Amino acid sequence: MKVIICGAGQVGWQIAKHLSDEKNDVTVIDNNPEQIRRLTNTLDVAVITGSASYPNILEQAGARDCDMIIATTYSDEVNMIACQVAHSLFSIPRKIARIRSQAYLEVDYSDLYRSEHLPIDVIISPEKEVAEAALRRLEAPSAFEISTFMDGRAQLIGITLDKECAVLNTPIQELSELFLTLEAIILGVRRDGVLFVPGPTENLFANDQIYVFSSTKDRSKMLEIFGKANVVGDKVLIVGAGNVGLGVALSLEQNKTNRMHCKLIEKNRVRAEVAADSLERSIILNGDGLDLTLLEEASINKVDAFLAVTDDDKTNLLSCTRAKAAGCPLTISLVNDPSLNSLLKPTGVDAFINPRATTVSSILRHIRHGRVRSVYSIGEAEAELIEAQVLSTSSLSGKMIKEIDWPDGAIVGAIMQGDKIVIPGKETIFTDGDIITVFYLAKDFHQIERLLEVGMDYF
Repeated sequence: MKVIICGAGQVGWQIAKHLSDEKNDVTVIDNNPEQIRRLTNTLDVAVITGSASYPNILEQAGARDCDMIIATTYSDEVNMIACQVAHSLFSIPRKIARIRSQAYLEVDYSDLYRSEHLPIDVIISPEKEVAEAALRRLEAPSAFEISTFMDGRAQLIGITLDKECAVLNTPIQELSELFLTLEAIILGVRRDGVLFVPGPTENLFANDQIYVFSSTKDRSKMLEIFGKANVVGDKVLIVGAGNVGLGVALSLEQNKTNRMHCKLIEKNRVRAEVAADSLERSIILNGDGLDLTLLEEASINKVDAFLAVTDDDKTNLLSCTRAKAAGCPLTISLVNDPSLNSLLKPTGVDAFINPRATTVSSILRHIRHGRVRSVYSIGEAEAELIEAQVLSTSSLSGKMIKEIDWPDGAIVGAIMQGDKIVIPGKETIFTDGDIITVFYLAKDFHQIERLLEVGMDYF
């Protein structure tokens, strides 16, 4: 597949890495020579310096015989024009654009993106994706990572094992035998910085980061087994009332099941006023999220969760540190710069949200066509969890799991048959129409793709 990626920032770089590792023909366009230099030093892709919306630049990038364009520059307008030029002049069949401004995403204006107007096949909204990721973090305070699959009936949950965990030094197979009715399975373990798929005789140790695939209804029980309480409080303090913070607050107000009391701190007065006009029950405070006096005014010592989602990583991390020092049990920080991840543990931040990872996963979901329903990228493109439907013509259909030549770095997470979630065993048979999830290391992508029969001919 031949792909043009517009924008060599963090998201563009990560998508380029995924696609180039999978032996696609990738060309990246960016008007920043430094970004282009970084790409050429790290990835096997073609690069062009220039504006991604210029027809001559797109033509240099090979737009005349291109299969897909992915526009991920920092400018909504450049992304939109690039897709328009790709359609009108070069007839590129698949166009994906990252659009940040909510003004372009109003439901009333959705006709704007029809083929006869502004032809964009898929729109990715980073702020919306990040707000949803923040809400998932609040649902499972003890998890460092969480993503939802199978129409909301199952989740991939990342947790770090403490030394007090009761099931340490226990083989995974023995855990399965102890909790036969539990709809959960350990898919991956990161130990000493290395992610791997554990075998049935693998023991778990303190400080292991494990990725567990669990039915949503069994999530609390699963967390309890691994020594993690899943107590969700009802008082949340958010620093940053931009699109992400406001989106989270709106969702919390609209949640009828678990009504939470929300306060927002916003430094920009105009933005604070917009938030006040948009929200009904939430309290808005105009000021600096690092101001200890203001945090005390917001009753920081009484809140159950603290969420820092400004556009400044340092403000997010430092405000979380102050919240933790004031006694807040759960602090969550938005972190754009991955080089700051090493500061999370020393500063006491409980969980972080990586906008790049959420956006990349969203884009991958639309790149992988055919019967692929969802893709979630794990770590620095180390592994993926893919959700797909078994076709009647698939090499999986009618076979038992043990009869299939799985790569060593792959494991089936669960099967959804109708409304039922099944954690499979070696003799489980795949049937036509089953929805399955497979966890695999990045190096095994092509073998997994062949098994699922989701080739690039679907584009």
